Amino acid sequence: MKHGPGKETALDYRYNFCYTRSMKTAISIPDPLFEAAEQYAQDKGLSRSELYAKAIQHYLDTFRYQGITEALNSIYGTEESRLDTGYSAAQTQILSKEEW
Repeated sequence: MKHGPGKETALDYRYNFCYTRSMKTAISIPDPLFEAAEQYAQDKGLSRSELYAKAIQHYLDTFRYQGITEALNSIYGTEESRLDTGYSAAQTQILSKEEW
């Protein structure tokens, strides 16, 4: 073990190693939400950290691309969206030959 400024002890090394594997944070939520989350985690056999991590991941997955559809709609909202008649005729010919 080493002591002094800039020197880590064996305990310091182990603590820092474990601590940097995941981020700890403190949040404030309304008591009823906290209690509901605690009950849900207990019912599902999850730790509080697992529940919150899963909830945040689900939220990010759900809203990650939220602005993309709106942006595409605004770009293509002013563009002509009808299919060219030549392409339409070709699709009709091809589809009529397909076995359904």
